[in-house]
Amino acid sequence: MRFSRGPFDADLVSQAYQAWDAEDWPRAGELLERAVRQAPDARGSDKLWFDAALAYKFLRDWPKAYELGREAAARSPRGRQDPAFWNLGIVATVLRDWSTARDCWQGYGLPIPPGDGEILEDFGPTCVRINTAGGQEVVWAQRLCPTRARVLNVPLDPGRRFGEVVLHDGVPNGERVFQGQQVPVFDEILLFTASELPTLSVTVTASAPDDVEALYEMFARDNLGAEVRDTVKPLCNCCSEGSVTQERTVQAGRRSMLLGAPEQRAAELLDQWRAERPDDRSWTGLHPAT
Repeated sequence: MRFSRGPFDADLVSQAYQAWDAEDWPRAGELLERAVRQAPDARGSDKLWFDAALAYKFLRDWPKAYELGREAAARSPRGRQDPAFWNLGIVATVLRDWSTARDCWQGYGLPIPPGDGEILEDFGPTCVRINTAGGQEVVWAQRLCPTRARVLNVPLDPGRRFGEVVLHDGVPNGERVFQGQQVPVFDEILLFTASELPTLSVTVTASAPDDVEALYEMFARDNLGAEVRDTVKPLCNCCSEGSVTQERTVQAGRRSMLLGAPEQRAAELLDQWRAERPDDRSWTGLHPAT
């Protein structure tokens, strides 16, 4: 990264971007802030404010990223998709400063309705690459705002849960294509709101694909999750970060499933599902997933 130094201390700016290139975010952030505070409103200061805030965002130092991000946004044009507003919008969301977050999305140029409380809109489907104990997993989610999404899959890692809300970055890192629709994949920044729904494991037997679909729909009507384990295909990093076409295939027979549901309610729904076609449907072995 390079920068026209202008009125700023040449040595400080040079050292700051050397640290930036080395991903030494504490030093980069400190030196960029020192440099820009020498001439906070000079031409080019918006760039230094933005980069200083971004360095602290990388460090997950949210209060400092917020402080410097506000300086960057105050010097940036509104309604022109300036990244200073997006960066501050993420940080304000982490800090649950909803009025600032709304103003940032509006400043960026997005049609966010006015208000003071938590943003809970429908920004459509997306995919998020969540962090798990075993690495990473891409899940489908519903975007609630430009930087938050509710997980709609039952993750394979029982440490992650159906229904949790994750905060994700703003730059896509791959895409999924489903039924001809291209959907971006965003990287998770952090778990924003945990889900209280446990992950359960169960074995079901179904005589036809429609029986499995009926089970999906039964849990969905209760805002609960159901997932056949082997429908999730592991990918290498290179493939995961590319364009992947996905198809939903439902097979009959004996299937291992993951459920995102309270155990008692899951058993009730499974019994209801079986009772509708007792000769064609059965289940066994409901237990917490490990």
